[in-house]
Amino acid sequence: MSVTTYLACWIVAGGVSACEPRGGGEPEKTAVADRPRDEKLEAVIAEVDRDCRRRTVYMIGPEKARRLAELVRQKRPGRVVECGTAIGYSGLWIARELKELGRGKLITVEIDPTRAREAEENFRRAGLSEFVEVKVGDATQLLKSIEGPVDFLFLDCNFANYDPCFVAIEDKLADGAPVVADNVGVGAHGTAEYIRRVRSRFNSCIEWFDTDLPWHKRDAMEITSFRILPKEKAPAP
Repeated sequence: MSVTTYLACWIVAGGVSACEPRGGGEPEKTAVADRPRDEKLEAVIAEVDRDCRRRTVYMIGPEKARRLAELVRQKRPGRVVECGTAIGYSGLWIARELKELGRGKLITVEIDPTRAREAEENFRRAGLSEFVEVKVGDATQLLKSIEGPVDFLFLDCNFANYDPCFVAIEDKLADGAPVVADNVGVGAHGTAEYIRRVRSRFNSCIEWFDTDLPWHKRDAMEITSFRILPKEKAPAP
């Protein structure tokens, strides 16, 4: 398996302010290796990984999943929202962190009912059901009804839906909430509107990863720190 590498470029209001090359070979800041290993959960994650590759169910893969889990662990969120459940691969990584933290809930949205049911079964088998709620439907509409505050948002659905999903839930996001968008490398054209929006308004960076996925060997995630912006002053009468 190739070593994960990525280049973080922090962007403020559209201008690059700093770039720092980083490597996935460095130890994580949190002592993940010291945690007791949940053999059942690990086996389910490995099985779902194999199943996704065999069936070409697009998922983030372990390289990006480890980074996603690290971000969840650092944030310690009370409510996480995921757009694009598929059969639950990334959700397993997120919910595992919530279980380790002993707090939080993942609300994950999937438009395909069959895949949603399969994901629910995978969460059940992994012993994570109490930390996950699977919603079935169009995320661009369902997100409008989710109660805030949302402390962490993960976008991994149809590329063209990234921007509508973000707009649908923006007023529910907590100040400082990380917003992670997958596939902004291979999906650069489809996610362009979303990328323009977050880079023009918030601190945002792109992180590149070498992967071992059958469908691509290199991709990126956009990681944005959401901030509640002050409302514009009404014009004087």
